[in-house]
Amino acid sequence: MNQKRDEIEQFLDRDLLPQVKTAFAHYEGDDQSSVREEMERLRKTLEDAGVVAETSPKYQALQARLTRSVDVSALENEVFSQLTNFFRRYYQEGDFLSLRRYKAGVYAIPYEGEEVKLHWANADQYYIKSSENFRDYTFKLPSGRRAHFKLVDASTEQNNKKEQAGKERRFVLCAETPLVEDEGELFIRFEYRVDEDGAKQASLNEAAVQAILAVIPPPLTGGGQGVGEVGRSDEVGITPTPTLPRQGGGSFSCDWKRELSTLAPTAKNLRRTVLEKHLTDYTAKYSFDYFIHKDLGGFLRRELDFFIKNEVLFIDDLDADHIKATISKVKVIKEIGHKIIAFLEQLENFQKKLWLKKKFVVETGYCCTLDKVPEELYPAIIANQAQVEEWQRLFAIQDIEGDLHTPGYSDPLTIEFLKANPFLVLDTVFFDEEFTDKLLASFDNLDHYCPVNS
Repeated sequence: MNQKRDEIEQFLDRDLLPQVKTAFAHYEGDDQSSVREEMERLRKTLEDAGVVAETSPKYQALQARLTRSVDVSALENEVFSQLTNFFRRYYQEGDFLSLRRYKAGVYAIPYEGEEVKLHWANADQYYIKSSENFRDYTFKLPSGRRAHFKLVDASTEQNNKKEQAGKERRFVLCAETPLVEDEGELFIRFEYRVDEDGAKQASLNEAAVQAILAVIPPPLTGGGQGVGEVGRSDEVGITPTPTLPRQGGGSFSCDWKRELSTLAPTAKNLRRTVLEKHLTDYTAKYSFDYFIHKDLGGFLRRELDFFIKNEVLFIDDLDADHIKATISKVKVIKEIGHKIIAFLEQLENFQKKLWLKKKFVVETGYCCTLDKVPEELYPAIIANQAQVEEWQRLFAIQDIEGDLHTPGYSDPLTIEFLKANPFLVLDTVFFDEEFTDKLLASFDNLDHYCPVNS
């Protein structure tokens, strides 16, 4: 989307407005402003000749033409107003959100004569819950060093349940050990939890920026030893005194404060820092759930027709004096509306393609019980310490005691032990390709005997 930013701005700033002008071009001959100018010139000529303008047949003809002509400038403003009213009901904070209405307080749903019609507000849309797929966030500083926002603890509502009012989860800077430096990289640690004070995310971000810059120690200058402590910052609400693990003694290896304080200004915030910019991006990325429509173009074109017929084209207003202006307005709204819809459709289809894109399989493993594994592979299984440790962790095989009929656990394991425990699950992730190929070659129906692990 960022790569297409220039094209998007060009469409909005330089392409769309000229298209509206072009759509009205064939009405300019009947524009009221041009008719008035012609009438004013004729009036002046007639008055200079001593003739009353209203008595002139030509002046009377221009008056009649003025009644029938189109006020292009007023019509242009009305078109923009109607298009704004139409599209604002389907977008909120830049994302698609259907708020279809027939009239105030009444919803209209698509109906094609079915005996029973089941409909819901987000039909034909994919719901993306961003907070279920947290990822750490990495960014480069002006010097080329890397900093990370690392989430160390998170909890979310399960089964798509909506959060209770006042119990919304926020990204909160860890009160204990908020900063860690490891191998020349800075890790800024956050929790995703309910804020007890009910603060908004923007306020928490501002407090986090101040706290981070306040607790960063100076760069390494000498041979300090051990782990240093940093005084707390009461004004930003970080009450515990953090203890910072760090390399090289009591200070960090570089001036992280200077790096993070580098300005990255915007038109509205000239003092915005690199830290503030990336923290805003990070928290916003996982704070907004959104919808992707399966057929946005078709949906909006149908909605635009519905909108024009019910909110623009009023039958009672169609008289001989206004019908031309009304039809002109409808045609231009539809023409420009379809151009905007085509543009929005491209963006939505791109999002849909990303959402439906099949994940690349970078590694495949298989799990199966020992009773399905050929006995000639048992020696290799016994020799695989990683698989044995996995069985110890999952099945506690080290606690299996033998008796007169079955062997117990031993180190190393024996083939007899494997035969006595045929339902231990073997995972090919612990074995090389040669072993896996031999195992898979022993199955006639791989899907039946050996489900995919990863």
